[in-house]
Amino acid sequence: MSRRTVLGTAAAVAALAATTGPALAAGSPSAPRRTPRADRFVDNRFWTSCADWRTGTAEGTAVVSGARPGLRVAKPAGRTDYTDPHTGTTATWEYARWTSPTHRSTVPATELIASWNARTPAGTWLQVELCATYADGTRSPWYVMGRWASGDDKETDIRRTSVDDQTDGKSTVWTDTLSLDDAVAGPRVTAYQLRLTLYRRPGTTVTPTVWRLGAMASAVPDRFTVPASDPGLAKELEVPRYSQEIHIGQYPEYDNGGEAWCSPTSSQMIIEYWGRRPTPEDLAWVDPSYADPQVCHAARFTFDYQYNGCGNWPFNAAYAATYRDLQGVVTRLASLTELESLIAAGIPAITSQSFLKEELTGAGYGTAGHLMTVIGFTAAGDVIANDPASPSNPAVRRVYKRREWENIWLRTKRYNATGKVVSGTGGVCYLYFPTKLSTAQRRALAAVGVR
Repeated sequence: MSRRTVLGTAAAVAALAATTGPALAAGSPSAPRRTPRADRFVDNRFWTSCADWRTGTAEGTAVVSGARPGLRVAKPAGRTDYTDPHTGTTATWEYARWTSPTHRSTVPATELIASWNARTPAGTWLQVELCATYADGTRSPWYVMGRWASGDDKETDIRRTSVDDQTDGKSTVWTDTLSLDDAVAGPRVTAYQLRLTLYRRPGTTVTPTVWRLGAMASAVPDRFTVPASDPGLAKELEVPRYSQEIHIGQYPEYDNGGEAWCSPTSSQMIIEYWGRRPTPEDLAWVDPSYADPQVCHAARFTFDYQYNGCGNWPFNAAYAATYRDLQGVVTRLASLTELESLIAAGIPAITSQSFLKEELTGAGYGTAGHLMTVIGFTAAGDVIANDPASPSNPAVRRVYKRREWENIWLRTKRYNATGKVVSGTGGVCYLYFPTKLSTAQRRALAAVGVR
């Protein structure tokens, strides 16, 4: 968890109260302004529609219409050389670029996380950058939030990577997260732009296609505990169960094997819940003696070569979206009540939390950072989770006490085993869902700010 900084303070409560309705991105179609709920410290903005893609500034990109609108390369805006830091190979790429309008956040943010959904055929890749505007009127540099390709062919693809050592003295990028250096006294982020660059080999017609691009801005107040919520739902979704532990020692080049594969294992569970999975051809590279080869596949294709792990949050969401008509976002939820509303609509969630062994009854372990899949709630309101840190697939289903689980997931401060104050994740989750949704599912997602 060292790459995560604690963001938000008690001052965020006052700052949020001072905000009005969310401002639309400059140049976007007019729409009614909504006043954010008092208990939400999160602003999501995703560009997904033809109208969205026609805003901003296009340099060689074209809008893809149809059931899933997006952006592609139409006429390259230029060429550039890129030296892959993980292979040492320098290659020339042609590119096109799209820059979003300025989006003014509904919350003065201390943290921003971008996410995207795209298809990158062999020999193509994309880069997502973010430029923040601070409350004092100054702007950050264009921070690289990810260089991503769905493939990893040594001859045609770059190595997907985060970029370290990006800071301007006010904020810093920690792998996949832009964080204020001083969330108490420093100026908050009041607005931002995203810049998307699509790359391909010169002289080809193949192109990346991006269907969703956006960011989650948040200002969760510092807290060791959160108010208890009342149980409101008894429902359990039928989600496949996969253990990361049965993969210990397999493919150690991907973050030392299954011991660290909580994120891709959780991702694979929900991908298959929605009826998608790798083909036999996709899995041909996996040792046939290994059980659940799709988990190995997920680990390989979420791996961040700079972070040297499979836990990059946007990379997991992007991996999920490589499957037919699936979408993935990284966001935060404010309460178990919000999570219950998603479960009620049939949408499971992948949640990030950290805790001592004694803080979560029945877990049997402590962790500085772990992903698990919430699939339901008991009649008493306890959390039903598919916990990949289990010794076998049948043991993955766990029931955790509501109050314990709620607190470890939503807090931003905690004590580690040595008594030192360290960070919590403040309600971070991944949401994966298909393009075709029921009315109830659309409403449940909209209620947590995802469209």
